[in-house]
Amino acid sequence: MPRSEFLNRKEFLAEAVALAPSGVLSLLTDGPIARPGHVEDKNPLSDQAASDLLQQIIDMRRGADLLLARSDVDPKRLAYVGHSYDATVGGFLSGIDRRFKAFVLMAGTLSDEVDMRSKEYPEARQKVGPEKFDAFQSKYSWLDPGKYVSHASPAFVFLQYASREDYLTPERDREYAAIVSEPKSFKLYDAPHALNAEARRDRVAFLSRQLGFKAPAASVIANVPALVQPPLQ
Repeated sequence: MPRSEFLNRKEFLAEAVALAPSGVLSLLTDGPIARPGHVEDKNPLSDQAASDLLQQIIDMRRGADLLLARSDVDPKRLAYVGHSYDATVGGFLSGIDRRFKAFVLMAGTLSDEVDMRSKEYPEARQKVGPEKFDAFQSKYSWLDPGKYVSHASPAFVFLQYASREDYLTPERDREYAAIVSEPKSFKLYDAPHALNAEARRDRVAFLSRQLGFKAPAASVIANVPALVQPPLQ
């Protein structure tokens, strides 16, 4: 989130450290918007947003290259965890890169087609101008995560969503889940966008099952700090 001290790769650091004694090797990256010199283009129809998204997808694939080049990483036990924006990135990865065995996608948008049915869509379209908006949508129609996450199989996708959000409503979350290919699991938590301790426990348990490692003691997971949800304004 903007202005968060966890805009960079620190968001899951404590969780990664907790998993390390179980033999889990984690790679945490800085996204394009967190890098020195990045200047935000606040134009809602900016090409930069698409470029940043593409760069993030590419960077995650290069991250997989890096991990799999190591002799201490099992190529058959690679998973991806992404929250919010990076859940969307994971949606793209799931349909593109077959090296991942499992995905945890947390509170992220996963389909432009679903979003187009929202009440916010015509409002945004009218605000910037229907002609310009439609042209931009047409230009980047291929950047719809729903076109990719619907082909995630055979990877297992675990979807975690929060019930206390304005835009990502439970109804919309379930529409996203319906698009995702099998095998998949969906769970809605009584929590804000950053989710909660229950989601963390479920996430670790899922990864433990999928990747075949012994999960840390419950007390260790309980001591991992909650993900930060900074104010948007």
